[in-house]
Amino acid sequence: MMTAPLPEVAKFISQDRQLVKRMYLLRMLGLAAGFLCVAGVLRVNGASALAWALLCANGFLWPHVACWIALRSRSPRKAELRNLLVDAAMGGAWIALMQFNLLPSVLSAVMLSFDRLSLGGPKLLARTFAALMLGCVAAVLAFGFNVSPATTMSEVLMALPLLVVYPLVIGCVNYRLVRTVSRQNRRLAQLNRIDRLTGLLNRGSWEDKTVEVLRRHQRLGLPAALLMIDIDHFKRINDEHGHPTGDEVIRAVAGIIRRCVRDVDIPGRYGGDEFAIVLVQTDAETARIIAERIRLTVLAGEPDGIPVAMSTVSIGIATNEAGMNDTRAWVKRADVALLEAKANGRDRVAVSR
Repeated sequence: MMTAPLPEVAKFISQDRQLVKRMYLLRMLGLAAGFLCVAGVLRVNGASALAWALLCANGFLWPHVACWIALRSRSPRKAELRNLLVDAAMGGAWIALMQFNLLPSVLSAVMLSFDRLSLGGPKLLARTFAALMLGCVAAVLAFGFNVSPATTMSEVLMALPLLVVYPLVIGCVNYRLVRTVSRQNRRLAQLNRIDRLTGLLNRGSWEDKTVEVLRRHQRLGLPAALLMIDIDHFKRINDEHGHPTGDEVIRAVAGIIRRCVRDVDIPGRYGGDEFAIVLVQTDAETARIIAERIRLTVLAGEPDGIPVAMSTVSIGIATNEAGMNDTRAWVKRADVALLEAKANGRDRVAVSR
């Protein structure tokens, strides 16, 4: 009985199938251009009907067969790598059948090598060269050893599509891959900056931003306020309702914070059930108004039964003092105000003195 693949395995299989389909298009184009290159030499040399039949099969039938084999394989990527070695062996055979005609032979060998190097590195390149040599030797043993290195103008013209078009297509494909990787890297960097549960900045990213804001505001003499927010009795919520409910409370509070601050402000999850916000160009009184808005919104609860109604928050505020250049000291002052709010009964706002 066949079982469904695990999600991770299915993901890799899907990626491998995309590789197969991408190589299918490249193989069709490359072998079509290669057909013209080899055909130009075979025509001049007066090749046999068998050679022409083999060339047509290689140029126009093999790409579809290779794709079919790879897509039906349990490991599409490994099957495709084997197909690439078959490509190289066939290319080696055509070099021998072209009687080592200099330009088409060198061009075929180069085109069979440089895209393999970008796909599998030196190891695949070495295996490709070995397969090419094996195909060349096999063709020599089967059809005899003939050498005619001179290249005519008609053969040069027939080789131009392989010389010009195919490298340009490979370059376009690689360019698209580079752009895709760049987007993925940017996305990964973004994910590394964001707390997954809340969608706010994680602590490290928030601290980096806070350093920048504090230095800029101190240099320009502008006011800024730091809010430390803690969900009251959060341990009780986890103990009585479970951690999934606790996560929902954290999510809901984060959503309220996001709605209550401006785009220029810097909210983040400081850790556990604690949040931190830097309010740029904001004095203590304005910071208190924003903090009260957050506190009252949490106290009122959210519609549709969102469990933030189970809790309240305490908030400590500290403004940037003259000469303050250490974010740790700024956070400590806001933390002292937060402890004061909790000591005075929770569900309140306190401003550092």
